[in-house]
Amino acid sequence: MKPLVSIIMGSTSDMPVMQEAAKILDQFQIPFEINALSAHRVPEAVMDFASKAHVRGIRVIIAGAGGAAHLPGVVAALTPVPVIGVPCRSSISIDGWDSLLSIVQMPPGIPVATVGLDGGQNAGILSVQILATGDDKLLNKVIKFKEGLKNKILKANEELKSHKFEYRVE
Repeated sequence: MKPLVSIIMGSTSDMPVMQEAAKILDQFQIPFEINALSAHRVPEAVMDFASKAHVRGIRVIIAGAGGAAHLPGVVAALTPVPVIGVPCRSSISIDGWDSLLSIVQMPPGIPVATVGLDGGQNAGILSVQILATGDDKLLNKVIKFKEGLKNKILKANEELKSHKFEYRVE
């Protein structure tokens, strides 16, 4: 089995965030790989990875990074594959703002689809949606998943009715 999605992170300290993307890919039965690659510490390895990803069959790259967070942008500059950036809070970040701005503020011609701070789960979902544009079976799984989100809220509203308050209006 060859991976369709590659999850990369600047440091293994980003794993708690990035594992949420992996869980989504597992749930949708999408083959993926997961590795640490640092744009600053191993730039040659990042260049090799990014320039060859499409040749290896990778269709989406999810790149998470904290601090200066250059990994998603560097990878996007070197690959024709869509890149989803995940800004991660880190011990050196400015509450995640530096990561977010480093990923979202890309120059024209180098797009990085960016999810919210610590948004590994949404990155996983977005990667599945990208793959589903060319796969009707997967698209139906996404539709079912979204329906489940709707039902979860409907159920929550029913449960909220059990909370009684003197001045609550129904």
